[in-house]
Amino acid sequence: MISFKANLALLRAIMKENSINAYIIPSTDPHLGENIPDHWRVITWLTGFTGSSATVIITDSFAGLWTDSRYFIQAERQLCDSGFVLMKTALPENKDFLDWMTDNINPGSKIALDSRIFSIERTRMIEKSLAGKETSLDFNCDLISGLWTDRPPMPCSIAFDHSTRFCGKERSVKIAEVREQMRIKGVDYHLLSSIDDIMWLLNIRGNDTKYSPLLISFAIVGDEQIMLFIDENKIPLKLASDFNKLEITMLPYEDIASILSTLSHDSTILLNPVTTSSNLFNSIPDRMKIIEDLTIPTRLKAVKNKVEIDNIGRVMVKDGVALTKFFYWLEQKSGSDPISELSLVGKLNSLRSENEYYLGPSFSTIVAFNEHGSLPHYSATSESDIFIETNGILLIDSGGQYLDGTTDITRTVAIGRPAERQKHDFSLVLKGAINLAMAKFPAGTKGYQLDMLARKALWEYGLNYGHGTGHGVGFCLNVHEGPQNIGQGAGIDSKTIIEPGMLISDEPAIYREGEYGIRIENLIFCFEDEETEFGKFLKFDTVSLCYIDKSLIDISLFDQKELAWLNSYHAEVYDKLSPFLTSEEKRWLKDKTSSL
Repeated sequence: MISFKANLALLRAIMKENSINAYIIPSTDPHLGENIPDHWRVITWLTGFTGSSATVIITDSFAGLWTDSRYFIQAERQLCDSGFVLMKTALPENKDFLDWMTDNINPGSKIALDSRIFSIERTRMIEKSLAGKETSLDFNCDLISGLWTDRPPMPCSIAFDHSTRFCGKERSVKIAEVREQMRIKGVDYHLLSSIDDIMWLLNIRGNDTKYSPLLISFAIVGDEQIMLFIDENKIPLKLASDFNKLEITMLPYEDIASILSTLSHDSTILLNPVTTSSNLFNSIPDRMKIIEDLTIPTRLKAVKNKVEIDNIGRVMVKDGVALTKFFYWLEQKSGSDPISELSLVGKLNSLRSENEYYLGPSFSTIVAFNEHGSLPHYSATSESDIFIETNGILLIDSGGQYLDGTTDITRTVAIGRPAERQKHDFSLVLKGAINLAMAKFPAGTKGYQLDMLARKALWEYGLNYGHGTGHGVGFCLNVHEGPQNIGQGAGIDSKTIIEPGMLISDEPAIYREGEYGIRIENLIFCFEDEETEFGKFLKFDTVSLCYIDKSLIDISLFDQKELAWLNSYHAEVYDKLSPFLTSEEKRWLKDKTSSL
């Protein structure tokens, strides 16, 4: 059995040997993405905490873990007897890790971290928090590799070609588009450290990370050559031959920093400071001009082409069929056989796996009954798993990765007879989802300008939710993909202009702590509606296909326009899904989608 206290003691011993007063560890890898391989799950090895987002600081007398509120309950349980304390930043007595360092790191201290897994942006924030303390900073300090003796190896899946019948554009066309943008920006080299950027550009996919079909790699795009830093054993001969014709040169994955250091001092390089590690940044020659911005592939892949849009429409049908069969099965079994949260996860994944071109879930499926639904990112484990009782609220947030698209959808359904407050809450959330889905807005509108549409009905009753309203979605890539989103934040994502061809989620919610959670999520495509004397106007098309539970609707709260949208949506759900259902399932869905 792993002794986390023993791991902490070993780390403190080596810190003392190296005169290190504080060591900082993030829950990231060198690519700073959402899904990381087990090889880089340092915090899990050290503390036992398995959440996807955390920062740890260790000193000789303190060991703290910071995470966000969705993981508080989980972290308290997993950190028990680990030697680490949970720092809840939501509480007034606790500060975030940067403020904690400002208040608790003594002048003259030596602070260390592994800059391979810290972004440029985050490293600068740390430096700023320690300004004036006369501390010494060691940014190239890996204390873990020598201690973690049974560390999982780096993954080594084999690349496969992502056909143009799915993605719509040859890799040569994408490369030419990126180089054209580089010329416009006056850039000689473009550093790509986000793996999904590289997958999109080269039309390849793999299985190196869970939930996203990625191959761990770096790339440097030049005017005539692309240097791809990857284990060459991952690239089949046919694909390697295709790469050679396009001057895509494969180099060892580990050589990225050393090759960066050899680039011409008189050239210009473009990189994203949020997704590029401080280690790579420090490898760039001193006199080289650096432009910090979103990567070009990030902007290009956010706008889906016609082939992708058509494919996503077909994916939504087969994904919707799987969901319909799932909810039909659930209703038939409810009250007769014992069903747990985890068993529902398995059943839904099994139904999706029957679909053509299915690769796997696009994220960890959320099946949350009653009080578990009040945790926005709850994920059932063997310890937390509960049975679905005969009365309550069930929230299911799930998605699939397919060669022809990526899905993400949330439905909340009543088990038994819902209470009036539950119907009231559900109806306000649904009104918000409908109002955003019906939005018509001028070209140039940004995500934060649309956010209120989803919250207005809740605000009128003094209700709200703490997360964003919508995120971008990749195409057979990351289910959470920027740069666009819809939220209240002041960050670059919320200030991104919503453009035709962008796929975004629409997911307002409400959470009653200790009772239940309600979230309704559909994916919506932006498209051009009309052009008037006042300019171009855009609208959304809802593409997710699954019935919305009418037993939770208080019809008195809806106006005629909202009801018309819901009736039209339900008619579309039935028309598109019913041809793939059994006669019993058709009758069931006909009732679920009948007009209000």
